[in-house]
Amino acid sequence: MGEQRTILVTGASGLLGRRLLPLLLDDDWAVRGVTRRPARAGLATGVLPVEWDGTRVPAAALAGCEAVVHLAGEPIFGPPSAARRQRIFASRIDSTRALVEAFARLSPGERPRCLLCASAVGYYGSRGEELLDESASPGAGFLADLCVAWEAGARAAADLGVRSASLRFGAVLAHEGGALAPLARVFGLGLGGRLGDGLQWFPWIQADDAVALIRRALGDASYAGPVNAVAPNPVRNVDFARALARVLRRPALVPVPAFALRALLGELSGELLGSRRVVPRRALASGFAFEHETIDSALAAELR
Repeated sequence: MGEQRTILVTGASGLLGRRLLPLLLDDDWAVRGVTRRPARAGLATGVLPVEWDGTRVPAAALAGCEAVVHLAGEPIFGPPSAARRQRIFASRIDSTRALVEAFARLSPGERPRCLLCASAVGYYGSRGEELLDESASPGAGFLADLCVAWEAGARAAADLGVRSASLRFGAVLAHEGGALAPLARVFGLGLGGRLGDGLQWFPWIQADDAVALIRRALGDASYAGPVNAVAPNPVRNVDFARALARVLRRPALVPVPAFALRALLGELSGELLGSRRVVPRRALASGFAFEHETIDSALAAELR
């Protein structure tokens, strides 16, 4: 047997990190999990915890790493404020730049071979009915600006000889967190419904498929540059609402008016009301098989 490979994962205690790390151990990686509070992170047994400040990974933690998966980031949605906006940018852009700067300080033979960095379908802005694969141009808005800068930071790793891929995640559907958990609680009370007119396209991916795509990208050298991490069948918001209500056996009769979202979230309301009809062209071209291709399958897997 060869020497065990080492991988470093930021956001180790986050939604995807918690599902990813045990499977990396199964894949025989030596896993280093980066988190702000290692003592309370609850990382899987066998993971070496690494503490950081949310921006800079300790140089020693990168020693001997073959791959880095960068999933960390301040939650997007919450009470809008200038300070929150700054944290959202810093936790993604500054941390990605700091990682690549750390790579540059290593000799070429010591650098990781691969950097997988989270991004988001917010890159595309709101595009109505336009079908969006990885070749589509960036859009406008808060998340689009964020993702453009975020991906530029990750792309700089390629100049150092490190294969770099930006995984543009849609809404990750997981029962334990993300967008689905609070929505399920609201719908479970019979208070759910479409957002705005409900006609906007909603790109999504079931959490286990998201983790499987990360594992595929680690081992497949064709995964470089942008990769849409979404299921092959986006749905309109109204159809997502109906599917969620159906799985929970509740009505979906309480639409949330657009003006209410704007009052609550300010500019971030556009990220919920905007339309992104995103498809995973590169993943499908590589032969990646989604376990959950339909929204009903994904919701049933997480909520039943």
